[in-house]
Amino acid sequence: MLAPRDDIPAPPFPGQLPWFNVAMLRMDQQIGRPVLVEFWDFCRPNSIRTLPYLRAWHEGYGEDGLRVVGIHRGGFPPSTDTDEVRAACERLQVPYPVVIDERAELWDFYGTQGWPARFLWDQTGTLHSFHYGEGAYDETEREVQALLGVERELVEPLRPEDEPGALLAPQTEDQPGAYSGRYEAGGVWAVVSGQGDLRAYGAPLAIEHAGALPIVEHPHHTEGVVELEAGAGVTVHATCFTPGVLVPPPPSPR
Repeated sequence: MLAPRDDIPAPPFPGQLPWFNVAMLRMDQQIGRPVLVEFWDFCRPNSIRTLPYLRAWHEGYGEDGLRVVGIHRGGFPPSTDTDEVRAACERLQVPYPVVIDERAELWDFYGTQGWPARFLWDQTGTLHSFHYGEGAYDETEREVQALLGVERELVEPLRPEDEPGALLAPQTEDQPGAYSGRYEAGGVWAVVSGQGDLRAYGAPLAIEHAGALPIVEHPHHTEGVVELEAGAGVTVHATCFTPGVLVPPPPSPR
């Protein structure tokens, strides 16, 4: 979505915040290049699902001048731990700079309400566009290309629900802890920490670190039943549901 005004300046990065991949960055030193900022959380499935697009844009447009910056603001106990964030960035092979928003300073500056949240700043440090949640990948990439003055093939959608214009059905709301019960969604994820086993449908899944773990992934919006149980040494902070494409019912026979 394009910015409602053409005079919204980029907030500065507060000093003393820890960074990953760089010592630190200053927003005022990015003048002359577009900057794509994404608020994310390594424990949130929608952030993990968006990450490949950010990685592809960093790799595809970095030489053209685009700067991608991740702002990590944790929403679960393990993702508010700076050491856990650094470990997750390494594990997920995040190639661009990430600032760890330990005190929610940037979260408040931006007025962010949820994850992921994407902000594209132009070469003058003015807000060009923004997007909340998953999706709008083609839209964002075209906006990046327009600012850079380049034109090339867009990143291919990774999932059916990422296709432009895909019709998505409302999914079951995220549930606290290890949820067992009915759901409607395109997928089921568990937000976990600790070490041990998570039992999904009675089968053990080895947990070695904190993060978001896919349990069930469907090709489209589906009704189902999930069964989760945390074993010794494992904490399930939430059971999350991701969207799926709504498949229309077959036509009635005439």
